[in-house]
Amino acid sequence: MVDVILGLQWGDEGKGKIVDYFAKDYDVVARFQGGPNAGHTLYVQDKKVVLHQIPSGIFHEHKINLIGNGVVLDPVTLAREYKSVEQFGLDPSKNLYISDRTHLILPTHRALDKANELAKGNEKIGSTLKGIGPAYMDKTGRNGLRVGDLLDKTFTTQYIKLRMKHQRLLDNFNFQEDITSWEEDFFEAVEFLKKLKIVHGEYFINEHIQQGKKVLAEGAQGSMLDVDFGTFPFVTSSSTISAGVCSGLGIAPQKIKEVLGVTKAYCTRVGSGPFPTELHDDTGELIRKTGSEFGATTGRPRRCGWMDLVALKYACMINGVTKIVMTKADILDVLDELQVCYAYRVNETETQQVPYQMQRSQPEPLYKSFDGWKQPSDTIKSYDALPEKMKTYIQYLNDYLNVPLKYISNGPGRDQLITH
Repeated sequence: MVDVILGLQWGDEGKGKIVDYFAKDYDVVARFQGGPNAGHTLYVQDKKVVLHQIPSGIFHEHKINLIGNGVVLDPVTLAREYKSVEQFGLDPSKNLYISDRTHLILPTHRALDKANELAKGNEKIGSTLKGIGPAYMDKTGRNGLRVGDLLDKTFTTQYIKLRMKHQRLLDNFNFQEDITSWEEDFFEAVEFLKKLKIVHGEYFINEHIQQGKKVLAEGAQGSMLDVDFGTFPFVTSSSTISAGVCSGLGIAPQKIKEVLGVTKAYCTRVGSGPFPTELHDDTGELIRKTGSEFGATTGRPRRCGWMDLVALKYACMINGVTKIVMTKADILDVLDELQVCYAYRVNETETQQVPYQMQRSQPEPLYKSFDGWKQPSDTIKSYDALPEKMKTYIQYLNDYLNVPLKYISNGPGRDQLITH
């Protein structure tokens, strides 16, 4: 049996805490897509930890953590994270496994990412410059190197061949930056990576499923950044939706049971791209400040806005969401009034569908207003004890989406999660 936790917005929904919270109920936690552009923030022993590559179940000592084939892996980031986990007195080598089909991010992938983004000028997509896009391009272009290749004596030859191809592309961009130090770090990290548990991921995870083990599949980014169904071209390079679990881990669709979709109580987005409900006023700044809305990977200020139910219902549909987790509900405690987008106006027509090309269609959000509750909610432990105006807000979301809004997170701590 496989359950899935993934983001329903533009990423940064607080999935790390949610995976960490539920991991205790599972035997295996597996990342199925994305790369070090993910920033899953956890609080362990009251300390903030940001994981980019390692699954968020790593702090549960007896849980197996698998980096699946759908991930693109930066050995340098992995080595750095590994050491940060060790600082908590844990030995990650005991329960961290990596699929041999996982593609590697090379130093030249990072260089290509940077060169490509610089060349776009004002049309930047907001890449994190971690090399994710170029690595996925080599994967689909059948040029990439995988973790399993590290164990072959021809790896260095393969690396040089791919590096030469990348260098020709960099020359076309007139990219002059010296990446020698990046390569030194890469090969040092590669030696470290070779000592970890490298497995045939698809057999590994299916054997655990056949043994009756419970698997939690962890997604990165969010549904509106999906390469097919997101706000293209301002998207990531992988399949961030529940369908990506099958291709990213090598499991069959019928193995998936629950799909837990995570959304904030409002909306944020990092980088460029359409964001219909974005606030450019003092309220947007208040949400950003109160919610500490700065990118876990990049540190960039997040764009903030009202809840977009049109996009959220779309995300629930394409993922087959069975339960919703709403995070950062306590951030709205400070607001006098809340608004929720229930429809778009596109070409003078009201619609509850996400347009094909949101950037061109420029949908105008139509709002429903709610009174703020103006009282602290972060210490509340039960749904019944929540402010009545907060429950009105939650119930409207629940009814609109027609999916149970089952959990409300009212703070960063593990214990700050209310069941509805």
